[in-house]
Formats: sequence, C-alpha cells, structure tokens
Amino acid sequence: MQIFLDTAEVDQIRTYAAWGVIDGVTTNPSLIAKSGRVFEEVIEEICAIVDGPISAEVTALDAEGMIAQAAPLAAIHPNVCIKVPLTPAGLQATRALRDKGTLVNVTLCFSANQALLAAKAGASFVSPFIGRLDDRGERGMALIEEIVRTYRNYPQFQTKVLVASVRNADHVRQSALVGADVSTIPPKIMDKMISHDLTDSGLAAFLADWENARTAERAPAS
Repeated sequence: MQIFLDTAEVDQIRTYAAWGVIDGVTTNPSLIAKSGRVFEEVIEEICAIVDGPISAEVTALDAEGMIAQAAPLAAIHPNVCIKVPLTPAGLQATRALRDKGTLVNVTLCFSANQALLAAKAGASFVSPFIGRLDDRGERGMALIEEIVRTYRNYPQFQTKVLVASVRNADHVRQSALVGADVSTIPPKIMDKMISHDLTDSGLAAFLADWENARTAERAPAS
C-alpha cells in the first residue's frame, strides 16, 4: 500500500519524506491557507521534495471552472494530481482532464456507487472519507471493502482507492488488510504508526547492555 502524507506544511513533508516511506502528498486550499503562502508556490515546493502524486484541489463548482483552475496547477509539474469533488461537474471535469493526461483525484466519496462512477470517468484516484462516516455512526472501513471488491471485479478500471479522512493508526492497518491502494495520513498518525512501547523498551535495554559490556571491557584486570 502506498502512503501519502496529508498536510501542506513543507517542513513536515521534508521530515517524513526523509523516512523514505512517503509516496505522495495530499493538500487542500484550507491546509495551505493556514500557512499564509501562495497556493501554487507551495505545490511547486512540495513537488521538489516528494517524487509522487501531489494532490492540489480546485475550488470551482462547475466543470468549466474546474478545468480552467486545473490548467496552471497541472503545468507546475507532471506529478500534480487535480482534486475535484464527486459531483456531476466533477465527473465531467475528470473525463476532460484525464483525456489531456492530467492526474485526477476524485474526492468526497461516500458510497460504492459514487466510486464506480469515478472509475468510469477515468479517475486516477478516488478518495472515500472513512472518518466522516465513522463520525455519524457508520463503519467507514466497510465502504473501503466494497470499493476494493468492486474494482477487482473489473480489471479495466485503473482508479486507485485512496483512503482519506484517516483518524487513527488502526484505520491504516485495516486499509492495508483489505487491499486499499493508498492511505493519506496526517503527520500525527504517522507518529503513532511508528511508535511502540516494546520498541522503546527493547532499544533502551540493548543500549544499557551495550554500555555495561563496554564498561566491563574498560575495567582494569585485578
């Protein structure tokens, strides 16, 4: 499973990219607005750090507007992946952009039927928001299972299942178990994924043993 980092903070992206496990980045206008920086400049900088799909979201609600906003973003770098909403206009824009060779991430997916339409439109990625489903008492991971199973029935579909709205490390584990293609993960979840008390205690014990052995080596013979 590929791992995308869900942030627009360039310093955070550099930090986690250094781990050697980041395959792409997802951003949105809200995340970049918090940084107070120019949207296009941030996307360009991220593309220079991570060699993989970098999602950049359009804000227009009509297909023509989405396509127009996508043009300068797609021109930044071949890895830029245009995020559009899963609406009739979004599907129309998806088809037009894919026909031009532009990567497209169809976002705000909440049903297998929506995911089917995104694949038919040629989406590069579809982003089901599992955390938001969990928030209203539904099981978001059940949607991932349905979409993965649906796509497997039709090998001609090239759309990848990108698990979004990840709220905890177990969401990532479950996504990998059911065969999702990608999870986009906030930095705080990345930290939880790598942390384990037995790793910490095991390392501490190893270092203590190593230091005791070195001390014994340095001790003068009696």
